[in-house]
Amino acid sequence: MNTKDSALTETTASSNRPESDPNRLIAVIDIGTGAIRMAIAEIKADGTVYALERLSQAVTLGKDTFQTRNIQKSTMEECVRILKSYRRRLDEYQINRDDQIRVVATSAVREADNRLAFTDRIFIATGFEVSPLDEAEVNRITYQGIRPYLAAKPNLDEAQTIVTEIGGGTTELLLVQNGNVLFSSNYRLGALRLREMLKGYRVPLSKERTIMENQIERVIQQIVHEVPADKSIKLVVLGGDVRFALAQLRPEDEIPEPGNSLDELDRLKVSELSKFTDQILQKNEDELVQTYHLAFTDAETLGPALLAYTKLAQAYKLKHIYVTKANFRDGLLKEMADQSTWSDEFYTQVIRSTIDFGKRFDFDETHARHVAFLADTLFQSLQNEHKLDLRNRLLLYTAALLHEIGIYVNQRGYHKHSMYLISNGNLFGLGQADLLLVALIARYHRRASPKATHEGYSTLDRFSRIAIAKMAAILRVADALDYSYSQRVQEIECEITQGQLIISIPHVEDVSLEQIALVEKGPLFEEVFGLKVHLRKK
Repeated sequence: MNTKDSALTETTASSNRPESDPNRLIAVIDIGTGAIRMAIAEIKADGTVYALERLSQAVTLGKDTFQTRNIQKSTMEECVRILKSYRRRLDEYQINRDDQIRVVATSAVREADNRLAFTDRIFIATGFEVSPLDEAEVNRITYQGIRPYLAAKPNLDEAQTIVTEIGGGTTELLLVQNGNVLFSSNYRLGALRLREMLKGYRVPLSKERTIMENQIERVIQQIVHEVPADKSIKLVVLGGDVRFALAQLRPEDEIPEPGNSLDELDRLKVSELSKFTDQILQKNEDELVQTYHLAFTDAETLGPALLAYTKLAQAYKLKHIYVTKANFRDGLLKEMADQSTWSDEFYTQVIRSTIDFGKRFDFDETHARHVAFLADTLFQSLQNEHKLDLRNRLLLYTAALLHEIGIYVNQRGYHKHSMYLISNGNLFGLGQADLLLVALIARYHRRASPKATHEGYSTLDRFSRIAIAKMAAILRVADALDYSYSQRVQEIECEITQGQLIISIPHVEDVSLEQIALVEKGPLFEEVFGLKVHLRKK
């Protein structure tokens, strides 16, 4: 990575992280498609996370959403009952502050038309603030959870490793190598979603497997197209369904408590998994409940999930897969332990993903990196003026890298094309809300100032609108400083005096070109900050 990028990641998340209290207690609650799960943990003085207790209770959220796109009132009240019981358990641990508890929801709540009514009802009844996560946020948290386990296994860390979980509603997939996320995506393939589709079509048991295989193989074809097969590829799988299969196939193995050991990756032969999957698919849900003493919700998802894992491994011609006992809650706990949803490593991954995204549109990488460097320098120098946080610093840096990708579509009005490409793109770890902010910053790097009638901008709250204006103004100045596309402005020094921002530029004899560019790009900065920008040689 470019040293300018490294400088950003070294001073962002870590410098904003409060000092942890010794042995702090925290809890995370995951409202999923088929269960509500809670993990309670203790953060040691050295920052390590030790799991104390894990709870899980079945719900029918996924059934409601995937069948009718609405969460039924009875399901809401069942969720309230479960979450009230979790609240009482947290009270016993004296975990009651907002900064000790994080409650998230995934696809079943995210896709429900009445998700706001659901989250409001939960808040009124329990005081829990539920945050529905979009797919990019889920990928980020999954990466946070699995990263330590990959790092502990050099053969996996150095290879191109696919990390995936077949959830109830979606399939998450990351391609990781040497700690870098090379690709991330989510697919509309979920074990419960498949099961509900079969029920909707009233498919007989004898036909279920064929129809599931067709649906699964369509998605796997897309995955293989996006992540081509390579001899070095390894497959690490998460999820309760495959952990159940491992426990049945390795009953003599002692299963450690998840989250308290890095030795949590077990090799499983694909041939063994395939044979066990055949046995499972020959039974209906009632038979699975009786045979394996499963909860009915677990019995519903077991066959579809194992079939999807098997088909994915076979598509890559793998003899073994690696099963981890780490899970989504581990990533949530790690983020809470760091007291930041965006760790230093996350910043690095976002920048890497952004550059890879820009390359897809043949962007001028040298110019983009230099404008990002200049924008970041201005951001730090003007901290007392803009008063934005380090999250916004990363969003500005990302927008600066991508501000010209719209040229790929058309030179005319390319700033609007940049906005479209970014807002519809896939940058690792940045959810839709953050992508919109990045897209708007890039959109306003030239031409018109932000207006209430502009698409996207009009939907933002006041704080976000002001932040966009501030960052767009900074980006315009940074872009003007490399108006020659020569990267000749390598250093800048900022001073505010007599209503002016004086930018001194050493080692450049003639700054007239940059000064001309500021005639066009400087007015927004003056409008936002009340400071006229002036350049001078040093």
